[in-house]
Amino acid sequence: MRQHPRTLRLLGSLLLVAMTASVTGAAPAPAASPTPLDRVVPAPASADPGGSPYRITRGTHIRVDGSRETRGVGEYLARILRPSTGYRLPVTAQGAGGIRLRIAEGPFGAEGYRLDSGRGGVTITAARPAGLFHGVQTLRQLLPAGVERDSVQPGPWLVAGGTIKDTPRYGWRGAMLDVSRHFFTVDQVKRYIDQLALYKINKLHLHLSDDQGWRIAVDSWPRLATYGGSTQVGGGPGGFYTKADYKEIVRYAGSRHLEVVPEIDMPGHTNAALASYADLNCDGVAPPLYTGTEVGFSSLCVGKEITYDFVDDVIRELAALTPGRYLHIGGDEAHSTSHEDYVTFMDRVQPVVAQYGKTVVGWHQLTGATPAPGALAQYWGLDGTSAEEKERVAKAARNGTGLILSPADRVYLDMKYTKETPLGLSWAGYVEVRRSYDWDPGAYLPGVPGDAVRGVEAPMWSETLENSRHIEYMAFPRLPGVAELGWSSAASHDWERYKVRLAAQAERWDALGIDYYRSPQVPWPAAGGR
Repeated sequence: MRQHPRTLRLLGSLLLVAMTASVTGAAPAPAASPTPLDRVVPAPASADPGGSPYRITRGTHIRVDGSRETRGVGEYLARILRPSTGYRLPVTAQGAGGIRLRIAEGPFGAEGYRLDSGRGGVTITAARPAGLFHGVQTLRQLLPAGVERDSVQPGPWLVAGGTIKDTPRYGWRGAMLDVSRHFFTVDQVKRYIDQLALYKINKLHLHLSDDQGWRIAVDSWPRLATYGGSTQVGGGPGGFYTKADYKEIVRYAGSRHLEVVPEIDMPGHTNAALASYADLNCDGVAPPLYTGTEVGFSSLCVGKEITYDFVDDVIRELAALTPGRYLHIGGDEAHSTSHEDYVTFMDRVQPVVAQYGKTVVGWHQLTGATPAPGALAQYWGLDGTSAEEKERVAKAARNGTGLILSPADRVYLDMKYTKETPLGLSWAGYVEVRRSYDWDPGAYLPGVPGDAVRGVEAPMWSETLENSRHIEYMAFPRLPGVAELGWSSAASHDWERYKVRLAAQAERWDALGIDYYRSPQVPWPAAGGR
């Protein structure tokens, strides 16, 4: 029987593959298979596989409704996919199929979403743009890691068939970056924002002032930035954000659905301010700038009225620049402030935050005073923190103060992994990857009502960190685990399963150029990591 020419070509190709395998002893490469729906970090609320995968091709469109917010999420997705696929991927409100982003009422809350995938396309549905954005992060992780590269990759670009339904456990899933001990540029902060967004972090807490540097321009007190921001740990040049710089960070974070929470730490951790203005000191003498790493030696002068003029001006200007709901007033390690003065100071300052339309956040020492109605206390204690201090925090929680959990010996990302870690500190102990993941925020502090826990946050202090590579090495692989504690249900927390999902992220970090610590606790793929 005569064979069709296409059939003959196909048979010839198969014969060539078989002959090659025979000569080399190698089996033909297996067909590509899509990433399973349950391989995502943070773990989704439910993942039900089924049906054929969807394949992104040259003809794929990203389809959005008419809203500016939805189109913004669509354009963001297109910018990620275009370099690696080489496809045009037009964002359009017309047609059907392809990748569809839609806003619709449903059981999603403010940040949840549903992802449906099949042969005909992928649809992400959410009630709010933030939910669509988080759904896009899940879609990224369902695609091959090469999708993150900035040059054309071979593909194929398959998304497993099935349905993911997802909502977060907590509304506060934060990461703090200390830009005071060492200053980080706008571009460096943006890079970290993009990394946070991949794991559905929704708060960026910026620690803008400390003994070693003041990092935000304040028009009414200009020497805070120009003089107080002129150095950093070790004596480097420091730096500060102009108001335009800060607005750009806020804008960029907002485009990734992160809310910026600025912190001005007081009444302690204030040497940069005290050095900038002599009148803020009780004796009227400005101390020298400080480039060391000790804590607890500085204090605003609680008894002078100019202190509160200063606080009012700083909070007013910072609140005007910050569209988010919160303003962090620090309050930790005020060892040079008496308890009586500390209480007096907080009683004066918290109403100022409310006057300018913001909600108070403070480190948990705020509970030693009287937290304002609606205030949030950020707990950074250790397993070994005294029962008395823990009970003080728990009592405040029972009285209505919300808690953000940041236990230093669990989620301080600047803690060394082991004694051999070249970066970081160890005053809270060594924090390997399992320790940072293997705890439950809802049951961490005894006597705290479950509904008082608003979420988790991973602080990154920068005494030893000077650049993005340092930040990434300390954040990864611990940050995704903290994100999962904040997003995923307590029932889903299982180290043995999580470490396998975490290991699968290595290839993606390589594609993104993220440096990370290859913890021996994680079964990394042989070719992944550094």
